Amino acid sequence: MDLDQIVAPLDIHIIVLALGVAMLAAWQIGRCMGGCLRGKDGVKPSKFDDASIGLLGLLLAFSFGTSIAKHDQRRLAVVADANAIGDLYTCASMLKEPGRTTLQAVIRKYAQLRFDLSRRRPHRGDLEEALARFGRIHDQMTALVEQALSEGAPIAVPLANALNNVTSNQTLRLAAYRDRLPTSIVFLLYTCAIVTAMLIGREQGVEGSTDVAGTVCFILLVSIAVYVTLDLNRPESGLIRVSQEPIERLLSPMPVQ
Repeated sequence: MDLDQIVAPLDIHIIVLALGVAMLAAWQIGRCMGGCLRGKDGVKPSKFDDASIGLLGLLLAFSFGTSIAKHDQRRLAVVADANAIGDLYTCASMLKEPGRTTLQAVIRKYAQLRFDLSRRRPHRGDLEEALARFGRIHDQMTALVEQALSEGAPIAVPLANALNNVTSNQTLRLAAYRDRLPTSIVFLLYTCAIVTAMLIGREQGVEGSTDVAGTVCFILLVSIAVYVTLDLNRPESGLIRVSQEPIERLLSPMPVQ
C-alpha cells in the first residue's frame, strides 16, 4: 500500500498531538542523555541544537509555503471553473427555445452539484460517485450542444469553446484538489522536529539547566505550525476551506427550472 494512502485517513488532531508528545518525550530523553554526560572530561555544550532549530525552521517554511501555494491553486481553480460555467450559461441563453431552457437547466444542475459537493465533508467513495455524475452531465450538455449545432445555431464556435472550457476546468480542478504535500516531506519535518527537541534536551542536560516553560512553548509553536500546514494540505477535511463564493454568486441569478 502507498504511504500516502496510509497517512491520508489519519485525523490531523491525532497526528499533531502525537508529534507534540513525541517531541516532549524526545526532550526528556535528551535531558537524561545530557545528564549522564555532565561532568565528564571533554564534554562541552555544543551548537548542534542551534543548527537543528535552523533546519527545522527551513523545513517548516518550505512545507507551509508549499501547502499555501497548493491552497491558492485550488482557489484559482474554483474561480476558473465558475467563469467557464458562466460562459457556457451565457452562450446557452442565446439559443432558441426549447434548447435554451433545457441546456440552462442542465448547466445549473451541474453548478449546483459542484457547490453542494464542495460544502460538505466527503466520505470515502463520494468523490468517485460525484465524478461519475459529472461525467453523465457532461454527456447531456454535449448532446444538447450537438443538437443546437445541427440546428444551425449562430453561436456555434463560442458555444463549443465554452463547453470545452467547462470540461477542461473539471480536469484542472480535480488535479488541484488531489495535489498534496508529499508524505515523505511531512515525515522529514516530523523527524527533524523530534530530533531537535532531543538535542535541546541534551544541551540542557549537559549544562545542568531545565527550561520547561521555554521548551513547552517551543513544542507548542512547532505543533501549531505543523497543524496549519497539514490543514492547508487537506481540502476535504480541514478547517481552512477553499471559498466557494464564485460558484455561489454564479448560482444566484440562475433561475431554478
